[in-house]
Amino acid sequence: MRRQEHVISWHSASVTRQRRQRQNGHKSVILWFTGLSGAGKSTLAHALEEKLHEHGCRTFVFDGDNVRHGLCRDLGFSREDRKENLRRIGEMCKLFIEAGVIALTAFISPFREDRDYLRRMVGSGDFIEIYCNAGLQVCEARDVKGIYAKARRGEISEFTGISSPYEVPDNPELVVDTGQTDLRECVNKIIRYLQDKELLNEL
Repeated sequence: MRRQEHVISWHSASVTRQRRQRQNGHKSVILWFTGLSGAGKSTLAHALEEKLHEHGCRTFVFDGDNVRHGLCRDLGFSREDRKENLRRIGEMCKLFIEAGVIALTAFISPFREDRDYLRRMVGSGDFIEIYCNAGLQVCEARDVKGIYAKARRGEISEFTGISSPYEVPDNPELVVDTGQTDLRECVNKIIRYLQDKELLNEL
Protein backbone atom coordinates (compact mmCIF):
# COMPACT_ATOMS: atom_id res chain seq x y z
CA MET A 1 0.00 0.00 0.00
CA ARG A 2 1.41 3.35 -1.02
CA ARG A 3 2.01 5.73 1.87
CA GLN A 4 -0.19 8.79 1.73
CA GLU A 5 1.75 12.01 1.38
CA HIS A 6 0.91 14.69 3.89
CA VAL A 7 1.31 18.36 3.09
CA ILE A 8 2.35 20.44 6.08
CA SER A 9 1.82 24.17 5.97
CA TRP A 10 1.94 26.96 8.53
CA HIS A 11 -1.47 28.17 9.64
CA SER A 12 -1.62 31.92 10.24
CA ALA A 13 -3.85 32.82 13.17
CA SER A 14 -6.15 35.83 13.14
CA VAL A 15 -4.95 36.79 16.62
CA THR A 16 -1.44 37.92 15.73
CA ARG A 17 1.69 38.43 17.78
CA GLN A 18 1.25 42.18 17.41
CA ARG A 19 -2.26 42.03 18.87
CA ARG A 20 -1.05 39.91 21.78
CA GLN A 21 1.80 42.34 22.44
CA ARG A 22 -0.62 45.28 22.52
CA GLN A 23 -2.83 43.41 24.97
CA ASN A 24 0.17 42.57 27.18
CA GLY A 25 1.58 46.10 27.06
CA HIS A 26 5.10 44.99 26.09
CA LYS A 27 7.04 43.40 23.24
CA SER A 28 7.83 39.70 23.22
CA VAL A 29 11.46 38.63 22.97
CA ILE A 30 13.86 35.81 23.83
CA LEU A 31 16.41 36.56 26.55
CA TRP A 32 19.07 33.88 26.16
CA PHE A 33 21.26 33.62 29.27
CA THR A 34 24.54 31.79 28.63
CA GLY A 35 27.55 31.11 30.83
CA LEU A 36 29.35 28.45 32.83
CA SER A 37 27.58 26.16 35.27
CA GLY A 38 27.32 28.19 38.46
CA ALA A 39 27.53 31.55 36.68
CA GLY A 40 24.08 32.50 37.96
CA LYS A 41 22.01 32.12 34.80
CA SER A 42 18.96 30.55 36.46
CA THR A 43 19.18 32.80 39.52
CA LEU A 44 19.30 35.91 37.34
CA ALA A 45 16.58 34.72 34.95
CA HIS A 46 14.17 33.98 37.80
CA ALA A 47 14.99 37.24 39.61
CA LEU A 48 14.34 39.18 36.39
CA GLU A 49 11.11 37.27 35.81
CA GLU A 50 9.97 38.12 39.34
CA LYS A 51 10.43 41.84 38.70
CA LEU A 52 8.74 41.68 35.29
CA HIS A 53 5.85 39.67 36.73
CA GLU A 54 5.33 42.25 39.49
CA HIS A 55 4.71 44.80 36.74
CA GLY A 56 2.24 42.69 34.80
CA CYS A 57 4.54 41.29 32.11
CA ARG A 58 3.83 37.90 30.53
CA THR A 59 6.94 35.76 31.06
CA PHE A 60 8.25 32.20 31.22
CA VAL A 61 11.66 30.82 32.24
CA PHE A 62 13.03 27.80 30.39
CA ASP A 63 15.50 26.26 32.84
CA GLY A 64 18.04 23.74 31.58
CA ASP A 65 17.35 21.09 34.22
CA ASN A 66 13.57 21.50 34.07
CA VAL A 67 13.46 21.04 30.31
CA ARG A 68 15.33 17.75 30.59
CA HIS A 69 12.61 16.41 32.89
CA GLY A 70 10.06 16.58 30.07
CA LEU A 71 10.55 18.02 26.61
CA CYS A 72 14.10 16.73 26.27
CA ARG A 73 14.09 13.76 28.63
CA ASP A 74 15.03 11.43 25.76
CA LEU A 75 18.31 13.28 25.13
CA GLY A 76 21.73 12.66 26.63
CA PHE A 77 24.76 14.95 26.78
CA SER A 78 26.62 14.06 23.60
CA ARG A 79 27.47 16.92 21.23
CA GLU A 80 24.60 15.98 18.92
CA ASP A 81 22.10 15.60 21.77
CA ARG A 82 23.09 18.98 23.17
CA LYS A 83 22.53 20.57 19.76
CA GLU A 84 19.10 18.94 19.55
CA ASN A 85 18.28 20.07 23.09
CA LEU A 86 18.93 23.68 22.12
CA ARG A 87 17.11 23.35 18.80
CA ARG A 88 13.96 22.19 20.59
CA ILE A 89 14.20 25.03 23.08
CA GLY A 90 14.69 27.53 20.27
CA GLU A 91 11.58 26.28 18.48
CA MET A 92 9.58 26.38 21.71
CA CYS A 93 10.75 29.93 22.43
CA LYS A 94 9.64 31.00 18.94
CA LEU A 95 6.13 29.83 19.78
CA PHE A 96 6.21 31.69 23.08
CA ILE A 97 7.18 34.99 21.48
CA GLU A 98 4.41 34.49 18.93
CA ALA A 99 2.16 34.22 22.00
CA GLY A 100 3.44 37.63 23.13
CA VAL A 101 5.50 36.22 26.01
CA ILE A 102 8.97 37.26 27.15
CA ALA A 103 10.87 33.95 27.06
CA LEU A 104 13.87 33.71 29.40
CA THR A 105 16.25 30.78 28.96
CA ALA A 106 19.01 29.55 31.27
CA PHE A 107 21.32 27.20 29.37
CA ILE A 108 25.09 26.84 29.40
CA SER A 109 24.95 26.62 25.56
CA PRO A 110 28.76 26.62 25.40
CA PHE A 111 29.32 26.72 21.65
CA ARG A 112 29.05 29.86 19.51
CA GLU A 113 27.95 27.76 16.55
CA ASP A 114 24.81 26.65 18.42
CA ARG A 115 23.98 30.12 19.72
CA ASP A 116 24.49 31.61 16.23
CA TYR A 117 22.19 28.94 14.80
CA LEU A 118 19.50 29.91 17.30
CA ARG A 119 19.90 33.58 16.45
CA ARG A 120 19.41 32.82 12.76
CA MET A 121 16.46 30.55 13.49
CA VAL A 122 14.67 33.14 15.59
CA GLY A 123 15.81 36.35 13.92
CA SER A 124 18.38 38.65 15.48
CA GLY A 125 15.87 41.25 16.60
CA ASP A 126 14.04 38.69 18.71
CA PHE A 127 17.14 37.03 20.19
CA ILE A 128 18.97 38.84 22.96
CA GLU A 129 22.10 37.03 24.07
CA ILE A 130 23.06 37.76 27.67
CA TYR A 131 26.48 36.53 28.76
CA CYS A 132 26.63 35.82 32.49
CA ASN A 133 30.28 36.53 33.11
CA ALA A 134 31.59 34.62 36.11
CA GLY A 135 35.05 33.06 36.14
CA LEU A 136 35.67 29.36 36.63
CA GLN A 137 37.07 29.90 40.13
CA VAL A 138 33.91 31.74 41.20
CA CYS A 139 31.66 29.08 39.68
CA GLU A 140 33.54 26.27 41.41
CA ALA A 141 33.32 28.08 44.75
CA ARG A 142 29.53 28.28 44.35
CA ASP A 143 29.22 24.59 43.49
CA VAL A 144 27.32 23.18 46.45
CA LYS A 145 26.48 19.96 44.52
CA GLY A 146 30.15 19.16 43.96
CA ILE A 147 29.78 18.61 40.23
CA TYR A 148 32.97 20.50 39.38
CA ALA A 149 34.91 18.29 41.80
CA LYS A 150 33.42 15.20 40.16
CA ALA A 151 34.37 16.54 36.74
CA ARG A 152 37.94 17.18 37.87
CA ARG A 153 38.11 13.61 39.18
CA GLY A 154 36.97 12.37 35.78
CA GLU A 155 33.62 11.12 37.07
CA ILE A 156 31.73 13.40 34.65
CA SER A 157 32.89 13.48 31.06
CA GLU A 158 32.57 16.40 28.65
CA PHE A 159 31.92 18.88 31.46
CA THR A 160 31.94 22.48 30.31
CA GLY A 161 34.87 24.46 31.69
CA ILE A 162 36.83 21.37 32.72
CA SER A 163 36.93 18.71 30.00
CA SER A 164 34.89 20.58 27.39
CA PRO A 165 35.31 24.22 26.30
CA TYR A 166 33.06 27.20 26.89
CA GLU A 167 33.21 29.68 24.01
CA VAL A 168 32.61 33.20 25.27
CA PRO A 169 30.17 35.15 23.04
CA ASP A 170 31.90 37.41 20.54
CA ASN A 171 29.28 40.13 20.46
CA PRO A 172 26.41 39.54 22.89
CA GLU A 173 23.72 42.16 23.34
CA LEU A 174 24.55 42.27 27.05
CA VAL A 175 27.38 41.20 29.35
CA VAL A 176 26.37 40.93 33.00
CA ASP A 177 29.07 40.52 35.65
CA THR A 178 27.36 37.80 37.67
CA GLY A 179 30.67 36.91 39.29
CA GLN A 180 31.00 40.18 41.20
CA THR A 181 27.91 42.37 40.77
CA ASP A 182 24.91 42.35 43.11
CA LEU A 183 21.92 40.40 41.76
CA ARG A 184 19.61 43.41 41.97
CA GLU A 185 21.98 45.52 39.89
CA CYS A 186 22.26 42.74 37.30
CA VAL A 187 18.46 42.68 37.03
CA ASN A 188 18.29 46.46 36.74
CA LYS A 189 20.92 46.47 33.98
CA ILE A 190 18.78 44.14 31.87
CA ILE A 191 15.64 46.16 32.58
CA ARG A 192 17.39 49.34 31.45
CA TYR A 193 18.52 47.63 28.25
CA LEU A 194 14.98 46.44 27.45
CA GLN A 195 13.64 49.93 28.07
CA ASP A 196 16.35 51.57 25.96
CA LYS A 197 15.44 49.23 23.09
CA GLU A 198 11.76 50.09 23.59
CA LEU A 199 10.90 46.45 24.27
CA LEU A 200 9.56 47.36 27.68
CA ASN A 201 7.78 50.39 29.09
CA GLU A 202 8.96 52.19 32.20
CA LEU A 203 8.40 50.02 35.27
